[in-house]
Amino acid sequence: MGAEAEVIVPVQQTITTVLDVPCCSDVDFKSPDTTILQFVPSIRSGSFADIGPRRFMEDEHIRIDDLSEHLGSLVRFPQPCAFYGVFDGHGGPEAAAYVRKHVLRFLFEDANFPQTSEVDDAFLKEVENSLREGFLLADLALADECNVSSSSGTTALTALVLGRLLMVANVGDCRAVLCHKGEAINMSQDHRPNYASERRRVEELGGFIDDGYLNGVLSVTRALGDWDMKLPCGSASPLIAEPEFRQIILSEDDEFLIIGCDGIWDVMSSQQAVNLVRRGLRRHDDPEQCAKDLVMEALRLSTFDNLTVVIACFTSVDHSEPSQSRQRRLRCCSFSAEALCSLQSWLDNSGSR
Repeated sequence: MGAEAEVIVPVQQTITTVLDVPCCSDVDFKSPDTTILQFVPSIRSGSFADIGPRRFMEDEHIRIDDLSEHLGSLVRFPQPCAFYGVFDGHGGPEAAAYVRKHVLRFLFEDANFPQTSEVDDAFLKEVENSLREGFLLADLALADECNVSSSSGTTALTALVLGRLLMVANVGDCRAVLCHKGEAINMSQDHRPNYASERRRVEELGGFIDDGYLNGVLSVTRALGDWDMKLPCGSASPLIAEPEFRQIILSEDDEFLIIGCDGIWDVMSSQQAVNLVRRGLRRHDDPEQCAKDLVMEALRLSTFDNLTVVIACFTSVDHSEPSQSRQRRLRCCSFSAEALCSLQSWLDNSGSR
């Protein structure tokens, strides 16, 4: 398990929440009250990966609970600061392994990631632009890397925590799911050919969908690498590396984030995954064990892919609602007013003997 992040955040920040996500539920995140303004995420995480029924493992992941410490004292980010990513390779493991090895350089060094101790709207835009640039830099690097086959590619989903800001960037069909008071909130959109807006984009750029596959070959419409399917650099291509972004200002109702490759989501819904992890955290408060349990459940449900899960927790168990079984036990121990009077009478009579 990763080291917990040191928690230092100015509580006077006054950002409003941004979550303009079509696939999200109608939960209202847009009116932060005093509780939200004072909330400081308590970061801890766990991860687990398994080859599944495949012959080769092509997944990679990264888990950093304290990004400032990891990058060194010269960076200045809002605290706490954490970074997570899942990279699901295809056409061989080379592309995913390369991106995993160099992702911090692409996103935070080569892309001139903005630095500040406070978060405002201008900073949010700079962060998004920097992450976009980093994804595209990684894609171009794969085109020039002689140790990576032109037929090798990878999806990429990253989650960045800066103070109370959670920003998810996604290329491909990995998925990030936020647990908000027990409700699953999708923080990414699967880039698959059956996604209507992706299909339109592909067809407008001269590509086609055949039996659910881009140009009859690839099951995703966005990926890093796969340069044998992309047009020359600088040309518009049906397969792109442009990430989509979702962001939210975390409150104490946001319990944890699940990041998983498509091998998880092929066999269970976002809500099923949240339910499983939430039950586990209430039992033992161990995100590493919860990640393993989620992978084991996907295997039990006969997934056919590699499996990788990262779980990042934002609140302690103490902030969670009492479980239903706990509530039932408490109710069973209550007494009516009549019973209390009878008990008091009995005690008074016993004391006078």
